[in-house]
Amino acid sequence: MNSIPLQHLVIVGGGTAGWMSANLLAQQWGQRGLRITLLESSEIGIIGVGEGSTPYLRQFFDRLNIKEAEWMPACNASFKCGIRFPGWSTVPGYESYVHPFFNHADLATGNAFFSNACLRRRGADVDANPQDFFIAAELARQCRAPHYRPRGDGQASPPTDYAYHFDAGLLGQFLKSHALKLGVRHQVGTVSQVLRHENGDIASLQLEDGSLLAADLFVDCSGFRGLLINQALGEPFVSYRDQLFNDRAIAIPTALDPDQDIPSETVSEALKHGWAWKIPLTNRYGNGYVYASSFVSDDEAEAELRRHLGPAAEGQTARRLQMRVGRIHQHWRNNCLAIGLSQGFIEPLEATALMLIQFSVELFIAEMAQGGFSRSRQTKYNRRIQQMFDGVLDYVQTHYQLNSREDSDYWRENRANKNISARLASILEVWDRGGDFEAELTRHGDDLMYIRPSWYCLLAGMGRFPSALRAPTTGQEHLSKELARRAIAQIANQFYGQRERLQMLASSLDGVATPLKDLARA
Repeated sequence: MNSIPLQHLVIVGGGTAGWMSANLLAQQWGQRGLRITLLESSEIGIIGVGEGSTPYLRQFFDRLNIKEAEWMPACNASFKCGIRFPGWSTVPGYESYVHPFFNHADLATGNAFFSNACLRRRGADVDANPQDFFIAAELARQCRAPHYRPRGDGQASPPTDYAYHFDAGLLGQFLKSHALKLGVRHQVGTVSQVLRHENGDIASLQLEDGSLLAADLFVDCSGFRGLLINQALGEPFVSYRDQLFNDRAIAIPTALDPDQDIPSETVSEALKHGWAWKIPLTNRYGNGYVYASSFVSDDEAEAELRRHLGPAAEGQTARRLQMRVGRIHQHWRNNCLAIGLSQGFIEPLEATALMLIQFSVELFIAEMAQGGFSRSRQTKYNRRIQQMFDGVLDYVQTHYQLNSREDSDYWRENRANKNISARLASILEVWDRGGDFEAELTRHGDDLMYIRPSWYCLLAGMGRFPSALRAPTTGQEHLSKELARRAIAQIANQFYGQRERLQMLASSLDGVATPLKDLARA
């Protein structure tokens, strides 16, 4: 599409959502005559504690032609090979597992894992913890980056998938700088009133200084307030509270030892009333506790997190956050597009926030290219975004359904919660009875959002197997975890260390080697 039916687009709200949106829209339409203004208030703070991503974020930077050496050192970013989940399960041998990002070289051991998992859920006593079968788990154990060293034979290394950890505040600043280079106009101001046309569309924003800001399309990145989509247009919010109990978070940073290796995984460890994240950057750890206020007070939760972190948290200020978990129904309503926390939020267990932002903006661009402001396009768009949110909800809620902890009512009530979708109930039923799990996943198709290996890793990693097991019979071929680990350890030796690879990126940026331990002290 060489032209678009828009002349001026206004984004309300900065932060990661606002500046990601600005970059994607300017990259697509900035050279086609579209003016883009990002309005943010100096009086309203930015939440900005999300410090992890899914592999989908790599496509965002590729689309903007931004190299890792440009943005990662500027945002104290590190590589992420997956997420480790200690303490969710009490099943022997499954007290901790990894949700890995996948590598082409996983083919042999990965297929053995799928086979072992199917045998075990049908009663055979074989190894089926994903942390023993996937290269990403081994990279994380060895603090390695998901980048191969150059091969001596000159051949290309097989592709590998990975994500990132980063400082959310610094990422917002980097994206702001890049958007301004693309021609995005930045305006500081606070909205006092939203003026609308007779047909319900937003006509303009009246600011506190009395000026008006008119546009053809408004993008609401105002956070949980939903200034445009909720407050002005009255779009209702669909709460996930019956499915996901957590509604609070506390964040506390701790120091990173500059002389130690930098981990390449997020840790999401179960505590008494929720779970604690630990995210390694190049200069510190981001830590936090996600919990339900109906089970524990804010003060009790902070005390529990501080005990969990130990002396490293002494003297560190805690930041307390409230979460609105759920989604709106119409993400694109009239001439308003809701992006980020204004459109919805699913707790950060699988680090999906930026993925949902990116997917929502990219899908909007695609729909506009196909049909502009048509009702049918809006309906199709909203249905797909709802599907995306609900699919992520199913996967995240499965973690709580599968927990086997008995140390608090929080975990027992999560496990007993019957407020699950018919789709999730069917998936669990087929898995538990040893049915055709492949056919079950295929039946749900795009509704699932997570791919086949992720479902296997979650269900097997939690130890969701029969309690009574028997030795495998003749013909039930399986791979032991010892052999699997030996195989993936040999492959992992072909990868850079995390600190080494990050050092290379920092050096290539300025041409001068800057030891990461010095960055950590900065």
